[in-house]
Amino acid sequence: MIPEGHSQILKTIETLYEDLFLHDGHGRMELEMRFLKKGQKEILVRCGKDYRFVVDFAAPKRNGAPGSDIS
Repeated sequence: MIPEGHSQILKTIETLYEDLFLHDGHGRMELEMRFLKKGQKEILVRCGKDYRFVVDFAAPKRNGAPGSDIS
């Protein structure tokens, strides 16, 4: 489950999606995520402008050997 602190990011994505959908033409939206140091992720939303967010990230715990949860 996504922590509550991500509501601003999700609202930005939703608003941009609505703007693109209602636009009288075509548009493009990109979403990029990358790891930063100290347990954080950078989230970039691109849609005419760049929107940058930095959030804390704790990797999910895995049971068993690496790759054992892949079907």
